[in-house]
Amino acid sequence: MKKNIFTILTCVAAAAMLFGCGNSAKKAAAEAEAATEKARLDSIAAEEEAAKAKTIMETIATLPEEPVFDIETNLGTIKVKLYSKTPLHRENFEKLALGGFYDSLLFHRVINGFMIQGGDPFTRDTSAAAVAKYGQGGPGYTIPAEFVPEYTHKKGAIAAARRGDGANPKKESSGSQFYIVQDAGACAQLDGAYTVFGETVSGLDIIDRIAQVATDQRDKPLMDVRIKTIRLDESCKPKVESAAEEEAQKSSKNAQLQ
Repeated sequence: MKKNIFTILTCVAAAAMLFGCGNSAKKAAAEAEAATEKARLDSIAAEEEAAKAKTIMETIATLPEEPVFDIETNLGTIKVKLYSKTPLHRENFEKLALGGFYDSLLFHRVINGFMIQGGDPFTRDTSAAAVAKYGQGGPGYTIPAEFVPEYTHKKGAIAAARRGDGANPKKESSGSQFYIVQDAGACAQLDGAYTVFGETVSGLDIIDRIAQVATDQRDKPLMDVRIKTIRLDESCKPKVESAAEEEAQKSSKNAQLQ
């Protein structure tokens, strides 16, 4: 009897071990399959990102030295021209804008009679925890200062925000945050200390409209002033003729020569 009980218990234990091993094997197989799928998706995402970056750089190569971009907000559109003598800031703004970095970000700091500031990726999140960090976000890099005496803080000038001199003695610019001057007199003190890299060519009234929005004690607008997108102005888009149009033109020229 005891022998039978021992045999039964042994069989039960063996079965349990086999069952456990089976489960472990299934779990390991599932984990391996999940890891393989993640690697596949990561590879696809990396390829798509590389293709997107390539397209952006190809577009930038076709732009004029001083391209115009439309900053489209829920309160209107501000057209800005980027300066040729601040190439680092110009190309960085071009990359971010064409890549959709600024889409849905807020003008998170607005001071009437001074300037309006935006470009912080933290502002996509409106939770209390995120709001506490507004003004601290960026793409993870800074840009060397590019001070050009002729580029001043006139009304509508677009300039790069940055950390203060104590933490940033080289006055390097934020990788994404920028501000637009509303009052030249109030901002004149910033000349030679913050990089001005463009100017407003249309939409000065929109700057005033945004600047006049009510704000809290931290200068954050009480209503969302959101950048819908920043897109290349139609005047700067390359005119690409189709192959059919090119062929038609060649045929026309050949016919005229005959």
